[in-house]
Amino acid sequence: MDTEKLLTPNEVAELLLVSPTTVRFWAQKGSLKALTTPGGHRRFKYEDIEEFAESRGMSLRGNPGMTRILIIDDEAEFGSFLVDFLSKYKNVEVELASYSFEAGLKFRSFKPHVVLLDIMMPGINGFQICQMMKTDRALKNIRIIGMTGYPSDENVEQMLSAGAEACLKKPIDTAELLSVLNLKSG
Repeated sequence: MDTEKLLTPNEVAELLLVSPTTVRFWAQKGSLKALTTPGGHRRFKYEDIEEFAESRGMSLRGNPGMTRILIIDDEAEFGSFLVDFLSKYKNVEVELASYSFEAGLKFRSFKPHVVLLDIMMPGINGFQICQMMKTDRALKNIRIIGMTGYPSDENVEQMLSAGAEACLKKPIDTAELLSVLNLKSG
């Protein structure tokens, strides 16, 4: 048995976008093939995860350990800067949505782990998007980091109250962004 190719329940959960408890439940019921270590821990072969996902019409996205970041910002130049800046980091995939409908489509296809969300956009604003995400079962566990060129105490507090874990001011302090994303510079 090649242990380097075995995944933990947490890694499988990340691939399937479910909780580790759900992965353990599927394994316990025999729906998902699992190996058991001498210590009683479950481990999974990537091929078995692919087969399981395909049989259930689920899609796997990326690799274990990969962080998918969706940037939602109507300022094309700023959005492109963030894509270029974050794309150079190992184990990071980045996509950009310039408006809310495009973002909705990308939630389905890209399945982000983190959303960098501009507060002030035409149509639906970042506060509303954040609130909707946090009340949607499929989206509520996605990390949301607000961004604003208008970092008043009121805007920051409203974004945090809507469910964002942080609200960064524009222009973005890249060191602060990397810290919030738990990425190492260099």
